[in-house]
Amino acid sequence: MTASLADVANDPVAFAQALMRRPSVTPDDGGIMDMLQSLLEAHGFACHRLPFGEGDARTENLYARWGTSAPNLCFAGHVDVVPVGDAAAWKTDPFGAEIRDGILYGRGACDMKAAVATFIVAALNVIKNTSKTPENDLKNTGSISLLLTSDEEGPGTYGTQKVIEWLQQKGEIIDSCIVGEPTNPAQLGEMIKIGRRGSLTGHLKVQGKQGHAAYPALADNPIPRLVKLLDALAETPLDFGTDHFQPSNLEIVNIEVGNTASNIIPAAASAVFNVRFNTQFTGESLGAKIREELDYTGLSYDLELTESSTPFFNEPGKLATTLQTIVAEVTGKTPQFTTDGGTSDARFIHKICPVVEFGLDNATAHHIDEHVRVQDIKDLCIIYQQLIDQSLHTTTD
Repeated sequence: MTASLADVANDPVAFAQALMRRPSVTPDDGGIMDMLQSLLEAHGFACHRLPFGEGDARTENLYARWGTSAPNLCFAGHVDVVPVGDAAAWKTDPFGAEIRDGILYGRGACDMKAAVATFIVAALNVIKNTSKTPENDLKNTGSISLLLTSDEEGPGTYGTQKVIEWLQQKGEIIDSCIVGEPTNPAQLGEMIKIGRRGSLTGHLKVQGKQGHAAYPALADNPIPRLVKLLDALAETPLDFGTDHFQPSNLEIVNIEVGNTASNIIPAAASAVFNVRFNTQFTGESLGAKIREELDYTGLSYDLELTESSTPFFNEPGKLATTLQTIVAEVTGKTPQFTTDGGTSDARFIHKICPVVEFGLDNATAHHIDEHVRVQDIKDLCIIYQQLIDQSLHTTTD
């Protein structure tokens, strides 16, 4: 049975378990937004429920703020998770949130319900402690806010980017933001992300003429031409990286001819590739370079390009350096500032304020038996609580 959030509001591990026991496969929030809104409103947060989209695409979003003055420190995250995959292959119930030998197992453990839980517990602790010292009343020195969505693991169409549009329309200012995505390869304290690469997907198609494999002169096989085009894309490096970004990389992720017979030359052949690119390119300039490489072959082709995110980089400012110092004090490791990995909702948030990403380890994100160390959850809560404290110039007991 899922515990009431009010009953576990001072325990980040139990809070994480309560969230994980609510199945919320994207974009379904599993009723979590209702639970969070009730808890946060009871502690003085002004909550705004922001559903966007219709039907199966409907996305539940929540923006909650405690305090009205600047600076406004925001935590951004998501409560949706990816499907469990082969449930029979799990050691535990994917939504059971069991603890074994100091390890918390379950979908969303590292990506990223535990981070959502730890930040909320940390925020409530700061609010509780500052209420004991009226001269340092947080409401007079800053605000804490949360931007939560249930559409990060899906297309992201009706999630964070829609909430940001709403914030801008309302004139709501976020001064800095921490995204709780799992950023550490193996252990808490290894990495803080201060930027992300862009993502561009290409759908490449070559037309031919179907015919009998025994009579190639009467047909036109598109496969050899597709292979030459793909080779042209794969053989030349796009760039050699920058001081803050690794080289852009193009990966061929699918080849399809739709041919189920061994004696037919297909009428067409297609491929899909994805490019993770750094700040040396825009989506437009990268697309132009890709077409230039393809045109150089002299072969005919059809190409559709879709940019799902642009690269961005934030010079490490006060938020990043403060977080780095806190993480080092709590974990004994000085985290590196990095920009690697996939995309996140920081790709939307960086347009309105400085943003950093720091959460648990991502070693088992989206895996069977996703899990995190219980001690890491406790330490992350301490890190977040100190970050809130120092960012808003308050003191706690």
